[in-house]
Amino acid sequence: MTRIAIFASGSGTNAENIINYFQSSDSIKVTIVYCNKKTAGVFDRCKRLEVPCIWFSKEAFRDSSRVLHHLQLHADFIVLAGFLWKIPMDFVVAFPQKIVNIHPALLPKYGGKGMYGMHIHRAVKENKETETGITIHFVNENYDEGTIIFQATTSVDSSDSPEDIAKKVHQLEYMHFPKVIREVIEK
Repeated sequence: MTRIAIFASGSGTNAENIINYFQSSDSIKVTIVYCNKKTAGVFDRCKRLEVPCIWFSKEAFRDSSRVLHHLQLHADFIVLAGFLWKIPMDFVVAFPQKIVNIHPALLPKYGGKGMYGMHIHRAVKENKETETGITIHFVNENYDEGTIIFQATTSVDSSDSPEDIAKKVHQLEYMHFPKVIREVIEK
């Protein structure tokens, strides 16, 4: 059984989608969710789905041995689903090629520190892009620079608002992220 830990910072829609996707699996299961924001919606989702969700502080994360030790007891694979902090190098070393992230753009465009959520969708609109999408990639020591595993695209119409673009990107996330996680784990 491969045990997945999800790291989230927000509402947890991707976390819920992944938990539901693997609920009937005999070989892969989400066993724990970690969150760095006490007021995040992911806590309510996890409570409803009966998956433990643990909050940690910036200090505990910086002294990553505390979080890492707990993580190693409860997970074999890590999924970043809307988690906004940079992953410490000792996590990358402890879980080589076993940490994946989803980014709401077609990397290498619109990646790096500060490029997340609506910041990306506004930039896509401002730059008059005709397409955008998602990138699922392995995590390394730098923001959004790990090996790309999968990308999917969607068109951007000139009439699309940043909110319209976000909706299109979220649909790609929900459709592809759990399947790609399964494919990576089963390789």
